[in-house]
Amino acid sequence: MNSEGKNLRRGWTTGTCAAAASKAACQALLEGHFPAMVEVTLPSGQRPSFALAQEETGAGFATAGIIKDAGDDPDVTHGALIVSTVRWGKARSGITFHAGKGVGVITRPGLPLPPGEPAINPVPRKMIAEAIFEIAGPDADMEVEISVPNGERLAEKTLNPRLGIVGGISILGTTGIVIPFSCSAWIHSIWRGIDVARAAGLDHVAGATGNTSERAVAAHHGLPEIALIDMGDFIGGMLKYLRHHPVPRVTIAGGVAKMTKLAQGMLDVHSKHGLADMEALAEIAREGGATDDVVRSIALANTVAGAFEIASEAGIELGDRVASRAWTAAAKVLNKPEISLEILVFDREGTLRGSAPFVPTGHSGTS
Repeated sequence: MNSEGKNLRRGWTTGTCAAAASKAACQALLEGHFPAMVEVTLPSGQRPSFALAQEETGAGFATAGIIKDAGDDPDVTHGALIVSTVRWGKARSGITFHAGKGVGVITRPGLPLPPGEPAINPVPRKMIAEAIFEIAGPDADMEVEISVPNGERLAEKTLNPRLGIVGGISILGTTGIVIPFSCSAWIHSIWRGIDVARAAGLDHVAGATGNTSERAVAAHHGLPEIALIDMGDFIGGMLKYLRHHPVPRVTIAGGVAKMTKLAQGMLDVHSKHGLADMEALAEIAREGGATDDVVRSIALANTVAGAFEIASEAGIELGDRVASRAWTAAAKVLNKPEISLEILVFDREGTLRGSAPFVPTGHSGTS
């Protein structure tokens, strides 16, 4: 159920679909026919069943495909055909995995699998292997090739290119189930971006709330793409991961509205979780010397950007004050002396409107 009280339909991950397709293909390879429906076991023990959208057999192989249904989640892979081709493997090779057309290959260290491996994540691999073992037994030697027609184009809408995953999408999933609007794939991509940056030995990463702030922070510090974390609205998700996987210097960059929300203690700054408190922003202006009329105008402003302009016309710059409060809110999450935090506040044109400089976020910095 979402925040509006509507029941939302759950869906299935690419990993679940790949496991089901692999099981069906394995059955066809061993028994000469495809099942009418194929069941797989999720990590929770649940056993959903799937209809096949593609079936093909040939000399020493069988191929099955399943259409991914993401439920009511706006997943870029919703409706994609997840295809598995299963072949006999070499003796005592176990289950080996290959990237077919539209499935990416890892090129950078720091991800759950080493460079050169197909981007089929560990939990989907385990699900695929267990699905095959149900048909062929625990000593089966099989080659599994997962492909996704149009996967290369779908990957352009994901963070895979930035993570160094080339050639297509990743086969993902930790529970096998897609929960609508949980944004788990995005949050996991944030985590993997941090992992890749750490593996590359970077001492500075920057999380940005949008494209404008990302371009601005990259130019401000001269950062390479690998140091840029597309955190979107999930500031808390990035900070919590960094607390346990630290990088010496962390910059949080965003527009005036989202940084104002962070300053007011919101760690998820999506509009569905609330709007900025304009009266609180007006009080910040008052602390900066704004008159009662200016304070009143800011409190009544329709947008944070509008409030910033009202303050600026009155000679009051809100940026540094907002950045300082945002630093305090973010530093409480990190709270590690070995991590220094910086906040940068940009407007819609990418102009720097305020900042809080790098300061260690341990107890001495947050008290």
